[in-house]
Amino acid sequence: MTLIRIESFTYSPALCIDDGGSGGIPVLFIHSLAGNSGQWSCQLEHLRKERRAIAIDLRGHGKSDPARDGDYSIDAMANDIYSVSKALGLNRFVLVGHSMGGSVSIEYAGRHPEMVAGLLLADPSGDARKLPAEQIKPFLAALDSDSYARTVEEYWKAMLASSNPSVQKKVLEDLHSTRREVVIEVFRSTLKFDPITALQRYPGKKLSVITLLNDMPISLHNLLPDLPHVSISDTGHWLQLDKPEEFNRIMDEFLPAQ
Repeated sequence: MTLIRIESFTYSPALCIDDGGSGGIPVLFIHSLAGNSGQWSCQLEHLRKERRAIAIDLRGHGKSDPARDGDYSIDAMANDIYSVSKALGLNRFVLVGHSMGGSVSIEYAGRHPEMVAGLLLADPSGDARKLPAEQIKPFLAALDSDSYARTVEEYWKAMLASSNPSVQKKVLEDLHSTRREVVIEVFRSTLKFDPITALQRYPGKKLSVITLLNDMPISLHNLLPDLPHVSISDTGHWLQLDKPEEFNRIMDEFLPAQ
């Protein structure tokens, strides 16, 4: 494993990555909101026995610097993938994105389909533009108030209800270590993002691995019937941490041959 800080692109903050392994088409992992590269530790260890695997700390997350201009849009975070791919000389790679990281991966793949050998989505965010305003406005107002800490913790705990205690502890620690302004601005950006158009621009191999939490009208596999999907049961939203062996098996079947 090699931890690297990338500072070669002026529009991007300094980014921290976890890079290791060799062989085959590289796999690049993108974490969720208030996550970090450590949430892919089981997948990195598994893949590095036979191929190169890289996990990014997106701007404002983990050990990466905050955005210099305060930009936490999905588009800006897709630029972080571009920065890393260019700095590491990656010509073609598989993208694996969890939750909000799925949105970032979708945006990158839609922009650079020739670079992406496969798009594996782990319980990806749906099309939040379709959520009713009467549901969103009170939530955003609570985030902007003195109720921020209670609001985000309740939101995260609902998604962690089926997770084991060790996963709950890690994910909540990662949440609490993420700056409030990052969480709020990323939430706002996801409400504006159009995942459908971006996904339709990517013609390559794709698969969505979902939990029971992710079977709603706004879920991507329900909006795009041609998006292949499989489900993992008895898990919270962080399925790669709750069920690493099952997720790794699905990932192995999805990845292109060495």
